[in-house]
Amino acid sequence: MDKLLSIRNLNIDILGEDATSRVVNDFCLDLEEGKTVGIVGESGSGKSMTVTAVMGILPEVAVPSGEIYFKGQELLTMPMKQRRKLAGPEMGFIFQEPMSALHPTITIGKQMIRPMKKHLGLNTKQARDRATEFLDMVGIPPERGVLDSYVHQLSGGMRQRVMIAMAISCNPSLLIADEPTTALDTTIQKQILDLIDRLRDELNLGVILISHDLGLISNYTDDIVVMLDGYEMERGATKEVVSNPQSGYTKGLLEAAPKLGMHVDRLPVIDRSLYSRKAD
Repeated sequence: MDKLLSIRNLNIDILGEDATSRVVNDFCLDLEEGKTVGIVGESGSGKSMTVTAVMGILPEVAVPSGEIYFKGQELLTMPMKQRRKLAGPEMGFIFQEPMSALHPTITIGKQMIRPMKKHLGLNTKQARDRATEFLDMVGIPPERGVLDSYVHQLSGGMRQRVMIAMAISCNPSLLIADEPTTALDTTIQKQILDLIDRLRDELNLGVILISHDLGLISNYTDDIVVMLDGYEMERGATKEVVSNPQSGYTKGLLEAAPKLGMHVDRLPVIDRSLYSRKAD
């Protein structure tokens, strides 16, 4: 089966005034439609930089190299004007913090309608009807009046559902969810991940799920990549990685996560210096 997304030897360098710092090193990934790949690592591991390189929204000081193929098209050499046309109708992105990603002074409806009019050629009524349909799909019925609401009027879970609806509203093939459960309580976290999982099956999406919590996303991914300081520490089928981790760092992540019924005075601490390759 042809790969929906294929990343080969991706490097990302941050240009500084006095030096260049590499934040992603020779990263590789393959993703098929209908499958979910998880990228797991602590803050600063390079996972978000990796997916923003796919979307073409890296900060100006970040310079990528390597190859990123989406449906056979190489993205890093593609003109930016052409690449921007892929964001929305081909690639959907769920940002880490909806409160920052959604505009505070524009209604949810207007924010959802604009990209559908631009990418799908719909008029205002058609786009509003479609926005209503997609909000309903993610569990927000029309009677909630969300289209005419502002982001500050919504709960954390509702904001995240709005972000998901916006990300899939233009029929993308690829959905990238960057820490989609940040700052949500445990019950809402499961609801959001269940929703993404259901939409993947219903829409035959290829999904990249970013998280710092290996245990949380292990039930929602087919394959997983564990990162530390921009390097891949381990990769494989999720069930195999979780049941028989080969990297000491992966074992540490699993052991450090609290478990139901666990009674300990102090959770295990990962000595990341044992695994970091920054000094290599």
